[in-house]
Amino acid sequence: MKALRNLSKLTVLIFVLTFTSCSEDDNGPADDMSPDPTPINIVETALATADLSSLVSALQKADESANNDLISALSGDGPFTVFAPTNAAFADLLAQLDGFDSLDDFNTEQLQDLLATILTYHVISGTAALSTDLSDGQSLTTLQGSALTVSTQGGVFFGDDTDTDAQVSLADVEASNGVVHVVNKVLLPQAVLDELADILLVSITDLALGNENLENLVAALTAANGDLPSVLQGDGPFTVLAPTDEAFETFLDGAALGDIPVEVLTNVLLNHVLTGELYSQDLIGLGSGYSNTLATGAGGENMSIFFDTSDGVTFNGISTVDTPDVKALNGVVHVVDAVIGLPNIVDHAVANPNLTSLVGALTDGGNTTFTDLLSDEEELFTVFAPVNSGFAAFTNPNGNDINAILSNHVVVGAAAFASGLSNSYVNTAATFDADEPLSLYINTDDGVSLNGMSNVAIADIVATNGVIHAVDMVIDLPTVVTFATADPNFSTLVTALTTLTPSTDFVAVLSAQEGNGSDPFTVFAPTNAAFDALPAIPAEADLIPILQHHVIAGANIRSGDLTPDGTTVTPATLEGDTFSITLPGTNGNIADVTDGAGNMGIGIDAVDVQAINGVIHVLDAVILPDTMN
Repeated sequence: MKALRNLSKLTVLIFVLTFTSCSEDDNGPADDMSPDPTPINIVETALATADLSSLVSALQKADESANNDLISALSGDGPFTVFAPTNAAFADLLAQLDGFDSLDDFNTEQLQDLLATILTYHVISGTAALSTDLSDGQSLTTLQGSALTVSTQGGVFFGDDTDTDAQVSLADVEASNGVVHVVNKVLLPQAVLDELADILLVSITDLALGNENLENLVAALTAANGDLPSVLQGDGPFTVLAPTDEAFETFLDGAALGDIPVEVLTNVLLNHVLTGELYSQDLIGLGSGYSNTLATGAGGENMSIFFDTSDGVTFNGISTVDTPDVKALNGVVHVVDAVIGLPNIVDHAVANPNLTSLVGALTDGGNTTFTDLLSDEEELFTVFAPVNSGFAAFTNPNGNDINAILSNHVVVGAAAFASGLSNSYVNTAATFDADEPLSLYINTDDGVSLNGMSNVAIADIVATNGVIHAVDMVIDLPTVVTFATADPNFSTLVTALTTLTPSTDFVAVLSAQEGNGSDPFTVFAPTNAAFDALPAIPAEADLIPILQHHVIAGANIRSGDLTPDGTTVTPATLEGDTFSITLPGTNGNIADVTDGAGNMGIGIDAVDVQAINGVIHVLDAVILPDTMN
């Protein structure tokens, strides 16, 4: 508030000066014999000089510390001799201070006191020394306490404790309480040079140690792990989200730091440290998104943190930046108003405004099934989370239960990160007939797609109990046709079922579900290589019964339904013949098939690809019906 009062006072003075110097009566310019304007003091002189605006700003910034009152002092009786650095001189100083762009970066009490030390080194108290009073080799003791050396060789120069002297560019600007000499350099005593190394660009840990509002953070760093402070003194660069003392008090809710297990407290603190430097303008430029902290999440991966700048700068939807861009030698600190806990899957979903439709669907009508499940810290999950636009585009064409659809986006028991994904099938939390988990086909040939209908837009959002992949479309419950279409290993089969057999609508037949056709189906699906092994793909009339021989209607026969260590004769296929399956298989096969035509040695390579209307088993050869019956 003191700085604001000083600023108001200076604004009034500017007005008075402008009015006094520019006043005219109704008859024209003021009479030449009128009295001189009221003499102005040193601060007013600086205010009236455009090239000293940075000096005025520096005085105001220094006075933001409760320890300083420079503006009032230099507005007093004096007399003073002031060496006033130009705007260019202050710009040169900032250029030498790595990471400092303006005087606003002196944004802590410690830095403001340092700035005051610099400014008082430019003031001689008790005398108004004109240039004619200065002599070569003279030593001047400053208000700061250190001396300046005068040189009059080739001009008027003042030597500080650096290698470069300041030159007077405008001498003997007289004020009511002293005299001002404008100089082309900010003068620096040895005490400030030492502090520049030890205080101005301190490590992030030292910066926290020197901030009275971060005492709880320092205590937490110490209580959590003795190595944490030294980590933050490393080269970095780091971005640290520093909770205030009040934020820690709210987080602890009456408990003591010692009540929190050391490993938990350590991970919570590491969740406030990001690698690299992210300034507020960087975050605002990005708008929103994810970064990673040094905390450990599921699978040993670094925890994700969500930032959003739509209303201030917030993290994980719970912590807002109060003081941004406090620069340090090895990074940047943003002071935040809340401690950021370790997020589970649900926390991440709630924090991201692009997932509000998903959260709404998960909790519709007070439903807690999913929030309870996905908050379980004893289990790992992989969640494919549709963004809002994906929900908006979804029409649920088959009228499937929304809870079953949502379950089909969840893989239970594993945290599957993008780097570990490959073309494969996984089981989801959705089920066929309440007990058989539905399959989900993952394809990584071009990005990551799911069941051929939804693509991963943002991968690897790491939580404590799993990982989220944001996807662009809702993944509907799959039919056997879905898998045949999505899996590139079945492209020849799809061609055979459609283009090569136009007289039979296999797609419509095999898409039936909920008892609206001959479902469920057990499909034995030949791979592309199986079709390639044929001398030629038969013409439509012969191809239709062959394809029908691969489908059993009205039954969902899984591998567990087959006779163990024996042979199972299947029910009749759509073509009318049966075939037999023998467990275990030979030559690396899961099982061996003898088709309706008596051909043996056909292998089942994969089993139990479960759809909502049936199950698929993968064959390494095309099976043929008995053409003699």
